[in-house]
Amino acid sequence: MKRGLLLIDRGSREREASEELEIICNAIKARGNYVFTDYCFLEVEPPYIEDGIAKCIKQNIDHLTIVPYFLYPGKKVKNAVTDVMKFQKNTKVKFVVTKPMSMHKTLINLVENRISTTLQENHVTIPKKDVDVLIIGHGSKDPNAQISLDYVVDGLKENYRNVNRCWLEIEQPDIVEGIKICEKNNPQVLVIVFYFLHEGAHVKTDINNDLLPALKNSTIKKTYITKHLGVDEKMIELIIERAKEVENAN
Repeated sequence: MKRGLLLIDRGSREREASEELEIICNAIKARGNYVFTDYCFLEVEPPYIEDGIAKCIKQNIDHLTIVPYFLYPGKKVKNAVTDVMKFQKNTKVKFVVTKPMSMHKTLINLVENRISTTLQENHVTIPKKDVDVLIIGHGSKDPNAQISLDYVVDGLKENYRNVNRCWLEIEQPDIVEGIKICEKNNPQVLVIVFYFLHEGAHVKTDINNDLLPALKNSTIKKTYITKHLGVDEKMIELIIERAKEVENAN
C-alpha cells in the first residue's frame, strides 16, 4: 500500500510558516510509512487545497491521510474537511481525515516545555509553583476554541501559581484585560505563552502591538515570553499519532 500525507494549514504570507511546514513534512516522511508528504493552505496563500490534492494524487498513491493542522476544532477545520472531500469522488485514492491538533496531552507537554525552556534561558531559578502563566490564543467565534485552550490551561494549573488565558482578537478577555487579570495576582514572575503554530504576522507583530503597551502600563516587574509552538518534536509526534488513529481504523 502506498500512502501519502497532506497537512492543511490555515495559511500565511510569512515565509517562516512555509519553512516550518516543510520541516515538519520532511520529519514525518522520514519516520512515517509515507511515500509522499506535503502541505497546503485553506486560505490566504497558495498552494490551496485543490493544488495540494492534485499534487498528491499524481504521486501514484493508494491512500491519502489528510491532517487539518489547526489548534482548535471549529469553522476553519470544518471548511478544510468539506473542501478536501469534494475531490474524493474524482479519484480512486482513498481519503482519510484526522482530528485537528487539539484536546491532547501532548499540547500540555509542549507548552510546559516552552515555559521551562524560557525560564532556563533567562536563568530564573524560583520553583514552578511560584510562577504565573498567561497563554495568548488567537480567538474564535466557535465555543470549541475556548474549550480547547481551557484544556491546556487546566492541564498546567497544578504545576504553577496561576494560569490564565486571553485572546488576540474576537473573544474576551483580550490581551490588555489578560495582563490586568495577571496583575491582580501580583506575580513574582509571569511567563507569557504565544499559543500559535507559526511565526506569522500575529506572532511577529499583532500580539506585540497590544502586549508591549499593556506590559509597560502594568506593575508586573518580571515577564518572559516563550517561543510560539512552531517546529517541535512533540508536535511531529502528535501529527503522526493523529494520522495512525484514522489509518488503523480504516
